[in-house]
Amino acid sequence: MSKNRSAILLVGGMGTRLQPLTFSTPKPLLKVAGVPFTERQIARAITAGVTEVVLATSFKAELFEPYFGDGSRWGISIKYAVESEPLGTGGAIRNAASLLTGDGPVAIFNGDVLSEHDLAGQFDYHDSQRADVTLYLTEVADARPFGAVELDEANHVLAFNEKMANPPTNIINAGCYTFSRSVFEAIPANTVVSVERETFPGLLADGARVMGFLDRSYWLDIGTPAALMAATQHFLKAESNDGRGNLIHPSASVDPSAVIEGASVIGQGVRVAAGARVSGSIVGDNAVIGAHASLISSFLADGAEMAASSYSEGNFLGFQEK
Repeated sequence: MSKNRSAILLVGGMGTRLQPLTFSTPKPLLKVAGVPFTERQIARAITAGVTEVVLATSFKAELFEPYFGDGSRWGISIKYAVESEPLGTGGAIRNAASLLTGDGPVAIFNGDVLSEHDLAGQFDYHDSQRADVTLYLTEVADARPFGAVELDEANHVLAFNEKMANPPTNIINAGCYTFSRSVFEAIPANTVVSVERETFPGLLADGARVMGFLDRSYWLDIGTPAALMAATQHFLKAESNDGRGNLIHPSASVDPSAVIEGASVIGQGVRVAAGARVSGSIVGDNAVIGAHASLISSFLADGAEMAASSYSEGNFLGFQEK
């Protein structure tokens, strides 16, 4: 294992595709089966031997440190690189890298990609190949919405193809990279840079050793509400706590006559009144569902209240832009 494994999490995005869920909560702090998405990424980093994390923040940056603190709760170091103006993926990486210590390899996580790939294996492969950059790659049925990556037989990256109508391969950039420390110097400081469109092609042109690490484990871009719901239901298979596939916070109050079903999440302090039905929905902390109300395939915001005997299907209730 390399010494001083570190990670940078790119958590500055606005999450426009996730509105209205992101009106008041930045995308990386949205919960997946009751746990903030960024916390899940940090947990994966820890299992791969990472000892320090820098969160590259921009949109609603002030909300991250109160939750994550200095990282001592997880036994790691967490620091914060705040962008006053968004710098793009490459610029954000360069800005965050200035807070790293040590000299070991660095994992870079996109803030909207959920995966169960072998991150420790990616680090080990990076070391064994003496790579400058190692990209986590996966294979999808339709690569058009993603960046397709061409490899040779030895897994050297040959070309990057950003979103296109007829991609040459179904192998895509899955949004987690391992960098050797020297690579940060290839990114201009305090400049808006796209790592996908500028940095990676530039490294290839300069003869850098860029490798692909192909892993077909669970992977999902959680950039839309439907994907966030799908990710939640994936994790509920392992983490539900009511014997029926739902996750109900211990502090929630659910009337015995209420029905919770369909892989639903009931948050902290929620009250579900008599005769209510919640199916395939995510209910935010301290929300209230009135008697005989039905919430179907919907999101209910933190602190929101659903009137008695009301019905909602496929909606976002109580989310207000702030």
